[in-house]
Amino acid sequence: MSGTGDVLGLLPEAYWHVPYRGDRHPGSAHVTARPGLRLGANCQLYAYAVLGHFGVTVPPLRSSELWTDTSATHRVPVPRPLDLVLFNATRDAYGAHVGVWAGPDAVLHLCAEVGVPVVWRREEFARRERYAVCLGTKRPRL
Repeated sequence: MSGTGDVLGLLPEAYWHVPYRGDRHPGSAHVTARPGLRLGANCQLYAYAVLGHFGVTVPPLRSSELWTDTSATHRVPVPRPLDLVLFNATRDAYGAHVGVWAGPDAVLHLCAEVGVPVVWRREEFARRERYAVCLGTKRPRL
């Protein structure tokens, strides 16, 4: 994948209509009983499903687990398409928001504020207190 168009253009239409549901996160009973995105997802579940669509598997880690993980992912200084980007109000990874780097200054994510998947530039995250701090980028190990 080389650019934004690759990731976003190859994403099935259904991935653009996933409703935000904070209770549908990796490991939740809601997801275990009824997997998939049709019933909604939180940011992590959505990001992992996007990666899965492109054949990239990440364990069902919550944001703080994802940030400290070194077996399935590793931190990288410069993102490339299909890397995971974490944002929060502070440098604490607990409860951090997770998005998928889609290309030059484009992060695909699902948040309660919008309610469906959207693509924001980093400055759009920085303008919001809850996402003002970019913790960094994690690349899945292939």
